[in-house]
Amino acid sequence: MLLEKTREFIYRHARPLELARWQYHFEDGSRESVLTALDVYQNEDGGFGHGLEADSWNPHSTPLQTWAATELLLELGGAERGDPVVSGILRYLESGAGFDGTVWASTVPSNNDFPHAPWWHDSSEAPTRPNYNPTASLAGFILLYAEPETALYGLGQRICREAVEQFLRLEQEEMHAVVCYVRLWEYGQAAGFPEGADWNALELKLEQQIGLCLEKDYSKWATGYVCRPSHFLNSPKSRFYPAIKEWADAECGVIRSTRLADGSWPVVWSWGAYPEEWSVSRTWWKSVKALESLLDLRHFSRL
Repeated sequence: MLLEKTREFIYRHARPLELARWQYHFEDGSRESVLTALDVYQNEDGGFGHGLEADSWNPHSTPLQTWAATELLLELGGAERGDPVVSGILRYLESGAGFDGTVWASTVPSNNDFPHAPWWHDSSEAPTRPNYNPTASLAGFILLYAEPETALYGLGQRICREAVEQFLRLEQEEMHAVVCYVRLWEYGQAAGFPEGADWNALELKLEQQIGLCLEKDYSKWATGYVCRPSHFLNSPKSRFYPAIKEWADAECGVIRSTRLADGSWPVVWSWGAYPEEWSVSRTWWKSVKALESLLDLRHFSRL
């Protein structure tokens, strides 16, 4: 019954991309069908736009939406060097678009020309220090997929080193940046922990920072956008699962108890602007959250 109601919601309301993801994970659909659906969000420059990250309808390539594409590749089990989607992403990152020499921007000016959530509104205000969301994760992608002899790989090494050095100096980092550092560590692990960064120190710091970021009051998880275990892991196989096991296991119960009658899960944020477009994005997000929720339950053997 759990799958049946959610299947109905996905088939009625999801974008083609989430439908393909659903079919891949729960109906023996093909990986190629997901990549075909993802392809329509990739621009000629290799980057991604067009609302792939459903809180920003910017059609132009942005670092954030390109990061969203890398997350989907991970959901599919990764990719091979030379895959067209990977080559395009690397070409986009190598182009320097949205890159200031230290980080890729989390917001870009063209966001403001299209419907978007307030957190993706671009401001001219200069940050007090580099923001490594999504840069830390993109640097890890480079380390795993770029050819080691290329200038892009060298750039990835430098960014990785600088990102880790800053992270180790901070008392506490913002949760979305911590998520990107977790992904950096995981990419580093998959790449054999390349030289240039203190991976052991990063691992220990992440364990500490995840504990600091995590909202430990279960009652807030269902109604507010707070830091939950699933921000950092979706499986007991994660290196960081043991440190937050109690809360990760409890989240499965919260997921099961908060499903709505239509088979979806609540979206606990809103834009506060662009009401017509937000109503569309909210429906997209409900399909995304439904997929993520069921995958979390599956990975923890609670489906």
